[in-house]
Parts: sequence; C-alpha cells; structure tokens
Amino acid sequence: MRVDINLASQPYEDRRKFWLRWGSPLLILGLLTLWLLYSVISGLIVAYKDTALIRAREAQIASRDQEKAGAEALLNLPQNRNTRDRSQFLNDLFQRKAFSWTRVFEDMEQVMPARLHVVSIHPEMGDGNQLLIKLQVAGESRERALELVRRMEASKRFQQTHIATEHLLQGQGGDNVEFEINAQYVPEEPKSAKESRGGGF
Repeated sequence: MRVDINLASQPYEDRRKFWLRWGSPLLILGLLTLWLLYSVISGLIVAYKDTALIRAREAQIASRDQEKAGAEALLNLPQNRNTRDRSQFLNDLFQRKAFSWTRVFEDMEQVMPARLHVVSIHPEMGDGNQLLIKLQVAGESRERALELVRRMEASKRFQQTHIATEHLLQGQGGDNVEFEINAQYVPEEPKSAKESRGGGF
C-alpha cells in the first residue's frame, strides 16, 4: 500500500514533540488561571459579606446614637434637670464607693519594680464613668518607671498607661527622678457578678 503525502499542501507537524514541550506549561498556566479566578471570586464574596456586616453595624450604631440623643434631650428638659443631676451624682457616688484602696495597692504591688516606690495615688472619674488613676512614683532611674509602665500595660487591671510628667530630684532621699503616671484602672469584677453570668465555680 502506498501513501502519497504532498508536503507543499500539508506540511509535516510533530504534534507529539509539541505537546511534550508545551503541554506541561499550558496545563500549569491553566491551573494558575483557574486558581486566580477562584481567589478573585472568593475575595469578592468575602468583601460583599463584610460590606453588608459593616452596614448593619453602622445602622445599629446610628439607631443607638439616635436613642441616646433622644434620651439626653428628654433629660435636658427643664422639668427633668433635677432628676438628671441627681442620677449623675448617685452614679458618681456609686463608682467612687466601688473603688477599693486595698485592691489598688495589691495590684500595684504586683507590678511595682524594685527601687521604685509610690509617692501618691489620686483616683478620679473620666468620661464614660472610667476610673482614672494619677500615680506619682519616685526612684533611682527612668528605666524603672518605663518598666512599671510596661508591667501595668501587661496586667489586666491597668490600661492606656503613660508617663505624664518627669522631674529630676537630684538625689533627694535616694531618689533621682519623680514621675506622674496616668492610667485607666479596671477593677476586678465582683465574684457575685461573675456567678450571675455563669462564669463562677
């Protein structure tokens, strides 16, 4: 049997060699394209869900702000001012009464580094009924005060701790420097409150 091939009209092609050379890169490129499409689609779905969640939270915040503004407007009416002032006074009184000097000194003892001592502690109420502490300490070096700030930040009882002022004492009574450290104090929750939420043993 004789087969005539006209190379002028049908040039010879080595398809096996072509697929051996380019098949693997084309397959990898195709898989990479599919993976990129999957990543883009997944990212768009996640972004859509996040956007919807953010809008829902913003709507909740706007609703709460509106309720708060309405309640404040009601309390600011002339006939309600006495009730508002009395409520604020009682809330401040309860917050101050909940302040335990013994507990504060116990918490300070746990974070106080060596060769640094407390000169004075002054508690006060901040915005949002946050309990703020102005702490005056003295010691031999600035590094001790920085160590105290780090320890206070690492504890569960103090937040937003920072050095407000710093004064040189020139060796008065063995102390070389004095600092005023401000922090937000987070008192330990009473055991009864934990048990009411099911967190007690």
